[in-house]
Amino acid sequence: MKNSFKNLSFAELKAKRDELKKKYMEFRFKIVIGHVDNPLQRRTMRRQIARLNTLIREHEIAEQKAAK
Repeated sequence: MKNSFKNLSFAELKAKRDELKKKYMEFRFKIVIGHVDNPLQRRTMRRQIARLNTLIREHEIAEQKAAK
């Protein structure tokens, strides 16, 4: 899963991040209600979102360097 995001385009990365953020919010609500089978999935989702944010930022920096 770690390397599966590297070959996505900038738009796909943003779409995937938005999708994961939505799933993460739903998961947090399930935790509050108490209907979660695997509570460690929260950590995994948070780390995936962080990886996507890193890749998105790398694309932005590369675009800025290319513009100069």
